Amino acid sequence: MSRNSLTRALFIFAVFICPSVIASFSTLPVAAQDNAPILRFVRDPDPAPAFELKDLDGKPLKLDAYRGKVILLNFWATWCGPCRAEIPSLIELQKHYKNHLQVIGLAVDEEDESFVRKFADSEGINYPIAMGTDNVRIAYGGVGALPTVFVIDTQGRIVQKHVGLFDPVLYETEVRALVDLPVAARIETFQDQGEIFLKNADRATALPGVDFTKLSALQRAAALHKFNAEDCTCGCKFTLAQCRIYDHACQTSQQRTAAIVKELASAGVSKNEPAAPDSAAPSSPNP
Repeated sequence: MSRNSLTRALFIFAVFICPSVIASFSTLPVAAQDNAPILRFVRDPDPAPAFELKDLDGKPLKLDAYRGKVILLNFWATWCGPCRAEIPSLIELQKHYKNHLQVIGLAVDEEDESFVRKFADSEGINYPIAMGTDNVRIAYGGVGALPTVFVIDTQGRIVQKHVGLFDPVLYETEVRALVDLPVAARIETFQDQGEIFLKNADRATALPGVDFTKLSALQRAAALHKFNAEDCTCGCKFTLAQCRIYDHACQTSQQRTAAIVKELASAGVSKNEPAAPDSAAPSSPNP
């Protein structure tokens, strides 16, 4: 077994089998710490959009009610296989960290509320669930895939977003880190360039599926400006930059951004001028 594989195996053991082992992480040699999993949180995070809904029991459901706790805001649906697969882990996390964590489920089912309530009862879900409205989904950036989990810190700010099914070890470690419990992981921060909120796409220095290698620094800056100024015509109602982040498979935004790059590459600005250093694009935590 490689050193990295052994480190991850010990990490999973520590979290799920013996959480007290995590406390000894700070005493490990530096080399061992360097191989530890990495948590990434947004630097200077934006506040989580507020909402006021009714849960399945008719009780008010607001984020402010849980200020001081970490919130895992889970957009899901009963018909979504990965959503169903992660429910047992969310139940266990809520049970184990009830003093530090609040899981909230926002169902985006087309079924009526009674169907979702029956499903929640059958699964033994121990955290509040409400029907997610279109307005709430738009406020959180559209939520184009399920499940999507927003990690909200104790001050009500979104510090990470996970799309798809992730290892529950990741969620648990993030919760522990955000409430200052010991974790066997290193923490790094990154600037949101549209990965969390699409409104921050204008900060991006790179975009999915866009090749900037033939552009100078000035040409790249001009291209990014155009991508953020021009709307995509695919019907998404986003800018070209936002569409590339939101929907990597969109042919409309990919073709249009490629055309803009081609136009600028032949516009006569010197390709030999000093290139501006690229900012490191934040990578998603390994599931």
